[in-house]
Amino acid sequence: MIKQIFGKLPRKPSKSSHNDTNGDGGDGGVHGNSSLNSSLGPNSLNNSKPGSASSKSSSSSRSNNGPLNSHSSSSNKTNHWNKTDPLANQAGLVLAAGAYEALPSFRDVPNSEKHGLFLRKLGMCYAVFGFSDPSKNLREKEIKRQTLLELVDYVSSVSTKFNEVAMQEITRMVAANLFRTFPSPNHDSKILEMYDAEDEEPAMDPAWPHLQIVYELFLRFVVSPETDAKIAKRYIDHPFLLKLLDLFDSDDQREREYLKTILHRIYGKFMVHRPYIRKAINNVFYRFIFETEKHNGIAELLEILGSIINGFALPLKEEHKLFLVRALIPLHKPKCVSMYHQQLAYCIIQFVEKDFKLADTVIRGLLKYWPVTNSSKEVMFLGELEEVLEATQAAEFQRCMVPLFRQVGRCLNRSHLQVAERALFLWNNVHIRNLITQNRRVILPIIFPALERNTCDHWNLAVQSLTLNVRKIFLDADQALFDECLARFQESEGKEKEIQEKRELIWKQLEDVAASKAVSNDAVLVSRPVSSIAINTSPTPNATAGKLEVQRIQFVGNNSNPSS
Repeated sequence: MIKQIFGKLPRKPSKSSHNDTNGDGGDGGVHGNSSLNSSLGPNSLNNSKPGSASSKSSSSSRSNNGPLNSHSSSSNKTNHWNKTDPLANQAGLVLAAGAYEALPSFRDVPNSEKHGLFLRKLGMCYAVFGFSDPSKNLREKEIKRQTLLELVDYVSSVSTKFNEVAMQEITRMVAANLFRTFPSPNHDSKILEMYDAEDEEPAMDPAWPHLQIVYELFLRFVVSPETDAKIAKRYIDHPFLLKLLDLFDSDDQREREYLKTILHRIYGKFMVHRPYIRKAINNVFYRFIFETEKHNGIAELLEILGSIINGFALPLKEEHKLFLVRALIPLHKPKCVSMYHQQLAYCIIQFVEKDFKLADTVIRGLLKYWPVTNSSKEVMFLGELEEVLEATQAAEFQRCMVPLFRQVGRCLNRSHLQVAERALFLWNNVHIRNLITQNRRVILPIIFPALERNTCDHWNLAVQSLTLNVRKIFLDADQALFDECLARFQESEGKEKEIQEKRELIWKQLEDVAASKAVSNDAVLVSRPVSSIAINTSPTPNATAGKLEVQRIQFVGNNSNPSS
């Protein structure tokens, strides 16, 4: 009798079966032999193909063992989608027993039973399979894939409001399949120095046949008119959003595209979460700028912010201006800025177009992070600078034109062809040329030496030709000022040449005196960069005489050339 009672109790799943369903790879990648539903895609609702200017990143293995604890301050809280659920337990027991069977189709049951079948199918999809071994659990994986596709169709076609139980189960299933941690070997500073995401092949997650459908299901749930945001916000809450943001560090660009679309739709539908989403994205940027300088989803997050900034009301809140100063402008600092510069520049321009008074702040911020040795980065900065100047008014231009054109002058004399050309192209923009012409009495004296040196000394004929065109613009605008600057330049060059000749003569005299006073046993070192001569003498009777002679030589040199 006792044996019969124990025989009816459900058995605890063994470790081996647990490892089979929660192995390496998780529900986060692509299987090469699986067929995909062509109608799925992050932008399928807009009938457009997903496009991205985001970065390519290195491929790395992943693990997916169901929902994990968040790294946020709320990680210790027990969330509704982290609780043990009867449906999840049932799915685990069925899978452990080797009886992972497909449920009936929605077409085969009456309408009164469809909601219960929907919940049972969600419970089936709690099971997470490992994709590190493509030949493992093939039958179960295909059953789950077909079940997920049926759930997508059901969510898209449902005509009644989702109740609270359905919302809870959907978010739990999404969390079980999507939320996972990524290894981050490239965050190490030593490895980061050798890491170049542009040279890496795009990563393809092997579990993508399942992940893609889960993302599509969640996207359609979020945008569905049958989803009540007032109820759904209890389940798509702050811890859930933090875990969703963590997924932006995925190596798989397709996953980041889905995340970008989903987060943007959540921002639009759940107004109560908007301040929190902006703050959480800020924190991602701060960590990237000041700690790791490694994150795969910066470009996608900036794309979302570009749309958000475009909708800011005027006048801009102080919170938004602080975001510009503390997050967006410092994003120019990391070495990998080229991976997201297009999206970053768009956000910056949106701010300047919203409030033209921010142009001075933006330009000074660009000058603060201006690259010193990275020529390709300098070309990007010059391109962004041109866009900012095009939206700049005269008053803001006058505030920053002195430090700005000191930097432009340095760019004009760069030996790198693209940097010098890009700086000279500023004069091709009519608005910028008018601003420069109006303030030529301040600007021309600053950049005139650079223009003259380019005309005479630059190695590239194209740069010389462009420089002559710029000189002609100033000459036609104000010939008197041009002649005055030319006279000052020639005078300055003459004085500099004279000073250099006197300096060389003095050094020659010092070398001759040092050579004539040298003793066979004492070494005399004459170093040009040193402003004074120090002779290391041994304690001999001639030491005092040697010191007096050095002082006499220095005195003669100072009298012959006071400016040196």
